[in-house]
Amino acid sequence: MNPNFEEVWVYLSASPLTALTITLLAYLFGDWVYQKTGRMPIVNPVLIAVIVITVGLSVTGIDYWTYFEGAQFVHFLLGPATVALAIPVARLLKTMRDGYGALAVSLLTGSLTAAGSAVFIADLLQASEQTILSLAPKSVTTPIAMGIAERVGGLPSLTAVCVIMTGVIGAMFGPYVLNAARVTSWRARGFAMGVAAHGIGTARAIQINQNAGAFASLAVGLNGLATATLVPILYALWQWWSG
Repeated sequence: MNPNFEEVWVYLSASPLTALTITLLAYLFGDWVYQKTGRMPIVNPVLIAVIVITVGLSVTGIDYWTYFEGAQFVHFLLGPATVALAIPVARLLKTMRDGYGALAVSLLTGSLTAAGSAVFIADLLQASEQTILSLAPKSVTTPIAMGIAERVGGLPSLTAVCVIMTGVIGAMFGPYVLNAARVTSWRARGFAMGVAAHGIGTARAIQINQNAGAFASLAVGLNGLATATLVPILYALWQWWSG
């Protein structure tokens, strides 16, 4: 490598602006592929961006934490983006007349199933206690999930990875599962996507249908609240039961 170019590259690789630019370009590329394939659920732009960035970091030899220091502005925006979901929810609640009981049952069932299935499978595979606790809040949005994991003794970094994987997989295969289950109501489809696949699933629901997006946004907030309440309680009960 040319010495002058190497010096420039070392400077650019450590620059926060470079990491932020790479992140945005990777997502724009993923979204371009997504649009060109007719918005197929399986071609998720977030997944494509993750793959592009991972390959790029491996090829260039940039350390992840160096990259994250530059891209943490995007990470910071997760909080405001989650709060912004209140806008479609507020519009939804103004027009909603009934169905609160069904939403409450769906929320409780979905929240317990998401956390319980992850814990059960991890325990079945003989994962460590810390890993199990890190997996429990995988179906809520990243800032809330990391806070829950830290509270109960899990690894927030591992939780963040699991949350992203859950959202991407849910956004990719959720519509196919709902089609197979013959769920046709946009309200039900949106709420299911929000509970199971948090923000990434909600983004997918918003792209498909306005009502689905509104109910997915509602589900993200409610599931975050429910999981943040239930997981610590269930963890305390588990500790008491195991002595």
